[in-house]
Amino acid sequence: MWSMLLPLDNNVVFGRCLEDQQSLLLELKNNLVYDSSLSKKLVHWNESVDYCNWNGVNCNDGCVIGLDLSKESIFGGIDNSSSLFSLRFLRTLNLGFNSFNSSMPSGFNRLSNLSLLNMSNSGFDGQIPIEISNLTGLVSLDLSTSFLFQVSTLKLENPNLMTFVQNLSNLRVLILDGVDLSAQGREWCKAFSSSPLLNLRVLSLSRCSLNGPLDPSLVKLPSLSVIRLDINIFSSRVPEEFAEFLNLTVLQLGTTRLLGVFPQSIFKVPNLHTIDLSNNDLLQGSLPDFQFNGAFQTLVLQGTKFSGTLPESIGYFENLTRLDLASCNFVGSIPNSILNLTQLTYLDLSSNKFVGPVPSFSQLKNLTVLNLAHNRLNGSLLSTKWEELPNLVNLDLRNNSITGNVPSSLFNLQTIRKIQLNYNLFSGSLNELSNVSSFLLDTLDLESNRLEGPFPMSFLELQGLKILSLSFNNFTGRLNLTVFKQLKNITRLELSSNSLSVETESTDSSSFPQMTTLKLASCNLRMFPGFLKNQSKLNTLDLSHNDLQGEIPLWIWGLENLDQLNLSCNSLVGFEGPPKNLSSSLYLLDLHSNKFEGPLSFFPSSAAYLDFSNNSFSSAIIPAIGQYLSSTVFFSLSRNRIQGNIPESICDSKSLQVLDLSNNDLSGMFPQCLTEKNDNLVVLNLRENALNGSIPNAFPANCGLRTLDLSGNNIEGRVPKSLSNCRYLEVLDLGKNSIDDIFPCSLKSISTLRVLVLHSNKFHGKFGCQERNGTWKSLQIVDISRNYFNGRISGKFVEKWKAMVGEEDFSKSRANHLRFNFFKFSAVNYQDTVTITSKGLDVELTKILTVFTSIDFSCNLFNGHIPAEIGELKALYLLNLSHNSLSGEIPSSIGNLSQLGSLDLSSNMLSGQIPLQLAGLSFLSVLNLSYNLLVGMIPIGSQFQTVSEDSFIGNEGLCGYPLPNKCGIAIQPSSSDTMESSENEFEWKYIIITLGFISGAITGVIAGVFLWEKKSKAWMRWASALALALKCHNNTNKRRV
Repeated sequence: MWSMLLPLDNNVVFGRCLEDQQSLLLELKNNLVYDSSLSKKLVHWNESVDYCNWNGVNCNDGCVIGLDLSKESIFGGIDNSSSLFSLRFLRTLNLGFNSFNSSMPSGFNRLSNLSLLNMSNSGFDGQIPIEISNLTGLVSLDLSTSFLFQVSTLKLENPNLMTFVQNLSNLRVLILDGVDLSAQGREWCKAFSSSPLLNLRVLSLSRCSLNGPLDPSLVKLPSLSVIRLDINIFSSRVPEEFAEFLNLTVLQLGTTRLLGVFPQSIFKVPNLHTIDLSNNDLLQGSLPDFQFNGAFQTLVLQGTKFSGTLPESIGYFENLTRLDLASCNFVGSIPNSILNLTQLTYLDLSSNKFVGPVPSFSQLKNLTVLNLAHNRLNGSLLSTKWEELPNLVNLDLRNNSITGNVPSSLFNLQTIRKIQLNYNLFSGSLNELSNVSSFLLDTLDLESNRLEGPFPMSFLELQGLKILSLSFNNFTGRLNLTVFKQLKNITRLELSSNSLSVETESTDSSSFPQMTTLKLASCNLRMFPGFLKNQSKLNTLDLSHNDLQGEIPLWIWGLENLDQLNLSCNSLVGFEGPPKNLSSSLYLLDLHSNKFEGPLSFFPSSAAYLDFSNNSFSSAIIPAIGQYLSSTVFFSLSRNRIQGNIPESICDSKSLQVLDLSNNDLSGMFPQCLTEKNDNLVVLNLRENALNGSIPNAFPANCGLRTLDLSGNNIEGRVPKSLSNCRYLEVLDLGKNSIDDIFPCSLKSISTLRVLVLHSNKFHGKFGCQERNGTWKSLQIVDISRNYFNGRISGKFVEKWKAMVGEEDFSKSRANHLRFNFFKFSAVNYQDTVTITSKGLDVELTKILTVFTSIDFSCNLFNGHIPAEIGELKALYLLNLSHNSLSGEIPSSIGNLSQLGSLDLSSNMLSGQIPLQLAGLSFLSVLNLSYNLLVGMIPIGSQFQTVSEDSFIGNEGLCGYPLPNKCGIAIQPSSSDTMESSENEFEWKYIIITLGFISGAITGVIAGVFLWEKKSKAWMRWASALALALKCHNNTNKRRV
């Protein structure tokens, strides 16, 4: 290539060169420091052979005009006095891929005939000497450094870039990759556009610490064919003018922080064959409808925000070998025209939103990598004849919805190394393989499908297997772990959560392959596999959800490389001796849901994840707990029998993000330092303890809390104003305490709030806020029940809860629930819980679906009408306004709540008829309108036919199924009923207010009711209402879902 760039005319007249050429070369050899054992050129230079025939030497009429000493393992020996600079006829010099480890000499100006200088990856450092810029005949200059070989320390400061190139008017190739050009600042583009480099064809400045915008003035270099500027910091748009580079063949701008919309016109430059815009996550764009053009060979848009559909015209690029559109926003189906790309070797369309069936790839015979993972593809793989892809090495179809059988022909491909089909809908059994020829297959991942049948024993013939993952399927039968001895190279084995009964032996087995990962969760194991004692390389062990009993064996702590240990959900009761010699790399220890008892003093100092929840550990938390949790991110002692105070030393755990001490017997004051000192804390769960005092008004300005659950304690006082500093708060549960405050309007500034639970406290006053700032647009669960809020329910306040207004596709969102993923590259996360009231029971939701919406205002002192604006909350699932003093008619707009599954308006003073629209609520499974003043016929509807009589009792004017009262006879209210109606509001308030003094005063309540001279029906009505109200404020029944 370089010879084509050299000028054809040469003004140097060569005569017979002096005999000093050989002596100069030998002197150079003797002065160079190199590794003779690795040398393939210098080591053979000697006087017995004509120097023009020496390897690396090129002569013309006895004059040395070319010298190539690249890859000679040279460590030094060139300075300004070197004989190298006396070879004055040199035209080409290549010192690349050596390790000089010194500053670059300045004697190059003596080589005035030099036209090609290559010192790439040569190990020189420091400032590039100005003398190189005096080589006016230079056609090609390469001073680059690749990070794969060496760390570059070359820089161009004095002279700067503009001065350096001013004399190089003949330069056609300039490669400075890895050279520090940051001193040029934002003017680097102008340094070129104002230079005489009109013949420059190749400009390569990758990893040069360039910053500032890409300037349109670069088009003043009209001959540019190759532009490589990747891995810099431009933070700018790509100029539309780049489409004027008519000779452009290569454009590489990857990882340069590009933004804006990429000009489509650049794709249409006629000779362009390579575009790489990868890893610019702010760069938008779409692919144009291409005209016929066979030039494109490489198109890489990975990691950008390119969107739209993949045009059919993509099939015009018959010479395309690499197409990488991974991690973009493309939609639609994969066009069938892609089958015309017969030269394609690398195809990556992963992490987009492609839909539809997987096309046939049978014609792409050269394909080595096919990656369609993380899309929405469906259908089967039967359209492709996989046996006709003889070069396929990597097949990745993870995270789609592909159905049907796994093609057995995949396992007959001789070149295949990785098959990743996990997280799909493949079904059926895996037939025993015949004529297995996939000896190179090292990864087979079929996790999380619907495969069934016995474990295919022919997999044991895949002798190259290193990774085998079959977890989360429905494989059946018995399987003895000893069969895996046949897989000599296996390092990762995952069989969790099938219907397998895995059998093992307690004896040692030193012949078992050394593994790094073993996952046997839910495999009906009854004992620890004995071969684990010798697994010195094991770093991940998951034996959770089995039937392991007794004690954890002592040898397990001697596995020196173990970093993840999950023994949760077994029947383990203790430790076989105190854990000693713990692996310093152990960062995940999960022992939750076992039968451990007694004090807990076992805290691995290196662990980032510690879960001891749902056991029977007792005694107090050790006072110095903080020093053991210096690296801990997740710490849970939930659902044990821990007593005493929370030690203040726990606040010294600066890495802590999740702290869950819920459901214990902890007492004492709420530790102020938990909110004041722990800036990293994201989840704080202290629910269901016996903590007292008030919540400290000490939440810092940079509060990072997302979940704060203090429910079920004895906390008093007010909601602290500083809690509004927690701008990322999603879940706030202060229920079942003794907080005495008005509605906490200061929290309205937290736009991320999804769950607000204040039930069973002493909140009072009006509900709602006067301030306009903040709307709680994300709010999906509101529970202010069992308090003393009064006044009217503000419809304007409620209708701003946008998360309840917009209907989300429930089928697609069912798997989404509130959680915090505290390990970035792991599936381990914290899941929020909340308690709601349904059918009179407290129900604990162990997962909060993002589509679950609930409003519970029950057991307060609200009066007035139910606001019609509630009908705007079309995503609402549960509405409970029971046990208030609400009056007027039931708004017909409630019939708009198409997702409503539970409606409780009981024990109010609602009048009029039941709106017919309520009969159309097809998801309604819980309905309670009892104890109101409703009249007329109960509407007929499919859901109304399934509810019991109890849903309507206490409404004397109602008739029709399921009540025994037949409709057709007008029911006139009696005089006593009329009097009752006029006095209802006062009586109902009297009963609810009296509930604030329930303890020791029930007799007084009943006596108060008797003061009203009612007929027996009226007495029965209010006695029933009172009984329901008592139940409302004292309900302790719970169940978990």
